[in-house]
Amino acid sequence: MRLLRSTDLALRLLMRLAVAGESSPTTREVAGDMEVPYTHAAKVVAELQHLGLVDARRGRGGGLTLTGKGRDASVGALVRLFEGEGDVVDCEGATPCPLNSGCRLRGALRRAQEAFYAALDPVTVADMVGEPTGPLLLGISKGPRVV
Repeated sequence: MRLLRSTDLALRLLMRLAVAGESSPTTREVAGDMEVPYTHAAKVVAELQHLGLVDARRGRGGGLTLTGKGRDASVGALVRLFEGEGDVVDCEGATPCPLNSGCRLRGALRRAQEAFYAALDPVTVADMVGEPTGPLLLGISKGPRVV
């Protein structure tokens, strides 16, 4: 299973904010740190803000901060939100699969997908930034270092 770019960025952005300490990087700074287009980062930040996981303040002294809800968020729940609840394969697409009525693969893939999410459910954003990840996240920041 391959995550969407927005899912990957949302998780990395939350992890980056989890180690930010007192600093509040801007969306533009985080986009630069993560080497992604600003517009893509801005869309992800807007969704994370809508979900209550990130606070975003505009203007001088503004920036992004992780909320308590964001720090405690389940990685499995986040992946479900960003990926959607669809099947791994599209059996009903423009050209429906001729095996659709009696195929066992779709069910097996659905169970595998649920096992994937279940493995991520107990993991929180805070869990993801322990050693050695936290210092690595701080190392990619082009802004002031927080210790």
